[in-house]
Amino acid sequence: MPSLNFDTKKSALLLMDFQEFILKNFMPPEIASQVVKNAAHLLEAARKANIFVIHVNVSFRNNYPEISSRNKMFSWIKEKGLAIPGSNALHIHDALKPLKNEPVIHKHRMGAFTGTDLEMILRAQNIETLILSGVTTSGVVLSTFRQAFDLDFNLAVISDGCADGDAETHAFLTEKFFPHQGTVLSIQDMTAHF
Repeated sequence: MPSLNFDTKKSALLLMDFQEFILKNFMPPEIASQVVKNAAHLLEAARKANIFVIHVNVSFRNNYPEISSRNKMFSWIKEKGLAIPGSNALHIHDALKPLKNEPVIHKHRMGAFTGTDLEMILRAQNIETLILSGVTTSGVVLSTFRQAFDLDFNLAVISDGCADGDAETHAFLTEKFFPHQGTVLSIQDMTAHF
């Protein structure tokens, strides 16, 4: 089992982009269903261990002023009407619904830090270790991981708490890329640290 030295009082679980429009449009239904189930198990264990939980989701204002025509991914989302402001498509999956004391970060880009107050919240709470779970592995997880690494956070990526529409990409990131700059654990191994 990979080792991770961390203090639960200085750790935060980031549950990222578990929204209906992402789960339905960027991965097969069976993978989406399984990763939500896995993330719900991880969330339950983190709450029992009193680990600080932060939810991250994509959101836009009416008329999408945050989306540049030069941003290929978000322009496509806008064109297809996949993330209509105020719609149910933007809601966090019911199995992962935030509690009142769990902050929700609203982002307009791929990574959880860009243009948000995530770093401020983490610093205010004296967080040193981030536990990452999200969809997609090659999207929000990768972007957030790289930024968090540059900000000197300890990092744990939960391999079965993340998913991607491309299984080979998910495998490459979790088996080859992330281990060089953080720790990759299964939910079972991560919760053993709680």
